[in-house]
Amino acid sequence: MEPNTERLQLLRKLLKIEREEDFAQYKVHFSRNNINHRRENGVTWYPITISNVEIGLGEYLSIDIERTTNHNEPHKFSGGKIASLFSNNNNTESGTLNGTIKVLGPNKIRLSLNVDELPDWCDDGKLGINLLFDETSYKEMDIALEKVINASHNRLAHLRDVMYEIKAPVFEKTDASIHITGLNQSQNEAVRKIIAAKDLAIIHGPPGTGKTTTLVQAIRQTLFSEKQVLVCSSSNTAVDLLTEKLHREGISVLRLGNPARISEVVLMNTLDAKVAAHESYKDLKSYRKTAEEYFRMAGKYKRTFGREEREQRQLFYQEARKILKDAKVLEDYIISEQFDKAQVIACTPVVSSGRMMRDRQFTTVFIDEAAQALEPMCWIPISRSNRVIFAGDHFQLPPTVKSKKAETEGLKETLFENCMHIENVSVMLNTQYRMNQQIMNFSNMKFYKGNLIADASVKETVLSFDPNEFLLNTPLDFIDTAGCGYNEIVNPESLSIANPEEGQLLMKHLKLLLEQHSGASPALQIAEKSKKRITIGIISPYKEQVQYLTNLVATDEEFEAYRSHIAIKTVDGFQGQERDIIYISMVRSNDQREIGFLNDIRRMNVALTRAKKKLVLIGDSATIGNHPFYKDFLDYVEAEGAYKSAWEYVM
Repeated sequence: MEPNTERLQLLRKLLKIEREEDFAQYKVHFSRNNINHRRENGVTWYPITISNVEIGLGEYLSIDIERTTNHNEPHKFSGGKIASLFSNNNNTESGTLNGTIKVLGPNKIRLSLNVDELPDWCDDGKLGINLLFDETSYKEMDIALEKVINASHNRLAHLRDVMYEIKAPVFEKTDASIHITGLNQSQNEAVRKIIAAKDLAIIHGPPGTGKTTTLVQAIRQTLFSEKQVLVCSSSNTAVDLLTEKLHREGISVLRLGNPARISEVVLMNTLDAKVAAHESYKDLKSYRKTAEEYFRMAGKYKRTFGREEREQRQLFYQEARKILKDAKVLEDYIISEQFDKAQVIACTPVVSSGRMMRDRQFTTVFIDEAAQALEPMCWIPISRSNRVIFAGDHFQLPPTVKSKKAETEGLKETLFENCMHIENVSVMLNTQYRMNQQIMNFSNMKFYKGNLIADASVKETVLSFDPNEFLLNTPLDFIDTAGCGYNEIVNPESLSIANPEEGQLLMKHLKLLLEQHSGASPALQIAEKSKKRITIGIISPYKEQVQYLTNLVATDEEFEAYRSHIAIKTVDGFQGQERDIIYISMVRSNDQREIGFLNDIRRMNVALTRAKKKLVLIGDSATIGNHPFYKDFLDYVEAEGAYKSAWEYVM
């Protein structure tokens, strides 16, 4: 073990605490052994039916499961998670069958199993599926930390020492001839920095500055000198976005793991799709079909049979397995070819440690949204690479940590943030192409030292330049509910907070704005083709308020023409997104001046920087004004002439 690994030892301890807290929260869903209770919590589907069985990648079975009732009920199942098939039939001797969720629809799951035949109890009905606690990510993070702690006199030890500021990062002379048309000065500078880096480089990308575009060009440039690179992000959505953009650049991408967005471009880059498109796939399919036939014949001999039948069944199974062995050889060849041909392998960090990646080493790993990833998560792909390129913004969403103890003792501190302190490794992208200057400026002063510039294409952009359209010709409004008596209320079950009156005021303001935009009531907007339909986002830090606002929009006929253009989510749901208009419902209004989630100013930075042309915040200045960040914000809106009282809209 090398010296200076105290931080890494601490991380292993904190990771254990985090896993225990995560497991404790998971167990709460199963605290009452009641199927209906679990179903309501979104961790069980019951009843279900198996609609299809086939041999998938590897020689294992893949089954399609469908809900037979409770269609479209919300749930926590998602691609990549581990789930367990069970039988609720008391007359049946049954166990459970575990697998990985592959493809997901609202009421359909494809489950990859580690068996080559289904047990008999699957035929007896009353089937259900439970979401299981997934140990994989914790195991892989712990393995990676152990690897880093024990690294000595090798490349990983060197990278660890660079990132922990024991050794200085090395750069070759910058190649000034690298200039990519379509990138601005700071974006080109970031690409040049990456090409020159021997150990580590960082793209610091504030909101709207084209971080992903820059990263894609940096990957393209790197591929001129490297045959293959690894591209990771802890968010499946970010991996999908990079896959799409790289594919459009004509780069061959192999997308491993479970795509979050089932878009055609992402799907055609997955391993399954590439295997299916291979010229030898029909032979592979034929092998599997024959094997399935033998399995089916063997399956006819059920439970009560004599010695002769038992021998016959055995022969069928032997033949099926022999054919599958041949299929496996062919499949391994096809898969190996996909890995060798790919210029980019794109996946989440945990998937980068999977069985098919075990023996692969990369010259460069690009880690996107690195400021959102736990440090142990980053070490997984770093441990199989010679140099590291981070992209992200440590002033936006931090990683999610469930344990308060693990969070306060340092699990929330990211490798990205620590590396930002290293001199000369990062380039900040300084031109933003998303928002009006007035929307940008507060975040710019608070987080980016005033270094951000609004591009001329967006600097003065508003919804309307008509001087009479006062709701449309200004980019920023803060509507103060102080003194209105709009008190927050707590849901005793979820403990989340809502503010119904603030929500109603928001809807009233939005209707007025849409009316001004369409020159008629929002309901008539659908008939008007001449004006471009605007996109609207409504953000609240509290799920209870999100639910309340969602119900208001869903039940109000005046919004009918606009529903498909209104997205209502928590801050996390809007990460990386933008809308023409953003409303923020701040919710908190109490005599104790408690602001809860609003204390997380990095989350508020994300909320404040989603709007392109119009940002409207609604909140109680008496509750939030004690916090220095919000006090400064109130001073800012006052100075910009953007302060309004709720009394102006209460009639």
